[in-house]
Amino acid sequence: MSTKILPAQNRETAVSNTPENATSTEPASAVHALQQGQVICYPTEAVFGLGCDPDNQHAVEALLAIKQRDVAKGLILIADNYSQCLPYVDDTQIPMDKRADIFSSWPGGVTWVLPAKPSTPKWLTGAHSTIAVRVTAHPTVKALCQQFGKPLVSTSANLSGQEPVASLDEAKRVFMTQVGFYVDAPLGGASAPSQIKHALTGAVLRGNQ
Repeated sequence: MSTKILPAQNRETAVSNTPENATSTEPASAVHALQQGQVICYPTEAVFGLGCDPDNQHAVEALLAIKQRDVAKGLILIADNYSQCLPYVDDTQIPMDKRADIFSSWPGGVTWVLPAKPSTPKWLTGAHSTIAVRVTAHPTVKALCQQFGKPLVSTSANLSGQEPVASLDEAKRVFMTQVGFYVDAPLGGASAPSQIKHALTGAVLRGNQ
């Protein structure tokens, strides 16, 4: 199934959300939206997510405002490959005996909390000295990260404390024009959001053991 990128509509047309109001473009348009500092909504392994350029403080703050999420909690980055994570992860602080567990789980639905470089922005790490990252197998997200040339911020498409949205139509009803682009592609088929594990302690922070 091909990926369609739907630009956010004006508030009047977003309410009706009829097919005539949506115009599909190539994935490059979503990348352009990211480069312009916009927030996009896109499918992940199990639910739709909100994302933006992790290096754009204004974009991240806009995303947090949309979600009503506290910056202190930190955010997840989703990437096409581990190399894209290296500007944010302090790879030298990952012990050799932990690496097999981390890299054997990727690409896939496991998010690892890894040591962050001191230069990693606090709008990503929040109150932590770590950064949560995932190398995805989702073809749409991989294509976006490849074309963008870096990871995306990946946080569930929901208001804080509410259930993540599981359809594009639901996302549009919730976020309307607060989101710059909606990526119309299937979810990855997982039954639950990614498991989150702490790389150094092995603790499972979200999901099943």
